[in-house]
Amino acid sequence: MERKQEKWKGWCWWILVLAIAAMVVASAILTIWNNRRHSKVSSVPDRPGKIAENYAGALKIAIQFFDIQKSGKLVNNKIAWRGDSGLEDGREEKMDLSKGMYDAGDHMKFGFPMAFTATMLSWAILEYGDHMKAVKQLSNAQASLKWITDYLINAHPSPNLLYIQVGDPDLDHECWERPEAMTEKRPVSQVNISFPGTEVAAETAAAMASASLVFKKINSSYSNLLLKHARELFSFADTYRGSYSVSISQLQSYYNSTGYGDELLWAASWLFHATQDEAYLRYVTLQNGDTFANWGTPTWFCWDNKLAGTQVLLSRVNFFNTTEISDEENIGLQMYRKTAEAVICGLLPDSPTATSSRTDSGLIWVTEWNPLQHAVASAFLAVIYSDYMLTSNTDTLYCSGKYYKPADLRKFAISQGEYVLGNNPMNMSYVVGYGSNYPEYVHHRGASIPVDAESGCHDGFKWLDSLDPNPNIAVGALVGGPFLNETYIDDRNNTKQSEPTTYNSALLVALLSALLTTSSVVSSFA
Repeated sequence: MERKQEKWKGWCWWILVLAIAAMVVASAILTIWNNRRHSKVSSVPDRPGKIAENYAGALKIAIQFFDIQKSGKLVNNKIAWRGDSGLEDGREEKMDLSKGMYDAGDHMKFGFPMAFTATMLSWAILEYGDHMKAVKQLSNAQASLKWITDYLINAHPSPNLLYIQVGDPDLDHECWERPEAMTEKRPVSQVNISFPGTEVAAETAAAMASASLVFKKINSSYSNLLLKHARELFSFADTYRGSYSVSISQLQSYYNSTGYGDELLWAASWLFHATQDEAYLRYVTLQNGDTFANWGTPTWFCWDNKLAGTQVLLSRVNFFNTTEISDEENIGLQMYRKTAEAVICGLLPDSPTATSSRTDSGLIWVTEWNPLQHAVASAFLAVIYSDYMLTSNTDTLYCSGKYYKPADLRKFAISQGEYVLGNNPMNMSYVVGYGSNYPEYVHHRGASIPVDAESGCHDGFKWLDSLDPNPNIAVGALVGGPFLNETYIDDRNNTKQSEPTTYNSALLVALLSALLTTSSVVSSFA
């Protein structure tokens, strides 16, 4: 009996030794796997390196479209065929809403996409302002941003009131005229406690919070004012939850919102960056992450859905700033980063999880209406994530069995940018004014009507139907883009393909600024 007990003790000892050995081996394997997944590489230059001249030229052209879209009393006007317009906007409510930018080829000021335009311009400047400065475009980007934020400040006269639209889209679309010659009524619309608009209020908060960082070192009082508005608007958006598409049903035919949870997370993320107030970090992780973040499911980044942008933006926190964050919040940030990686893996063409939403030539293609928005937005997320990896010395991204380096992400982004600039089956640049072959019949009122034309609201439609190319070139306009079969019909009445938007241009400016050169991004916007 004693021998059996001794033998049994011996076996227990060997089992314990083997278990410990197995744990050591497993730990070693896990360490090796983690090191492979996020291994370190040499750092990238702090300052911009050699400039890619093609992207520098394209950026200079693209940024001009914001001058074309300006409303109000123009200052240092650089566009010969544009003049003052919309000077009476907001007067019926004793408001000055003359500034801002027209949304697209029409003369509407839709606050939701306009605020998104401002947020994307801010993000581009914050990440790649040094690139812009190297090619003398930083001041132009800042001026365009301020033209929008000046309008947004005026549109928010009290904490729980936001004017979100100038013009009646139905009336506006019954006219084809130059903005300088508008005669139709231009009513304003608002969201408030009784008729909430969470998504537009939150997006405007995101615009102001991000812009406050842009102007923090160059105009501190203006920056503080923007941040004050951002805090108030976020509180309004979160406290009085409701969709602006329900409050103002007319918008369902134009910029219908599919939900507001993404904008709340997006705005809170920007407010965290702007304030370093941990309450906003708790908001996106512990309090509302499970409800709104849709963790683990990739989505498309666009004016209506900010989830993918939020996931990448919060990955920045996980990459660069986790030391003073609680374990619980870090878990939430890791979920955002994991989902951001799922988004990026889906974009890479040879990834095991690659999306099928692309053309035969490799352009990301999601919808027939304004398809280039998703391609350019996706490319921007990919290149900015690659720069986060480079700056943090993270060598690889793991995608369901395959590993990708930052250069692979950048290669994808370049492929989308090159397609837009002319490397496509049509051999056409989709940026007006870039290259020798670009759209000449852009769906744009001001561009299509001669400066000296005396036509008004209704008889101006002869210019829409004219067989002649636009007399005025809408330099920098990014049109909607090709069909899935990669064809493009250059026709003003082909609104799906030929109409440009300000938010398209903001996304393009962001992408081109990123592709100008390679350098490390800042670890903090503050």
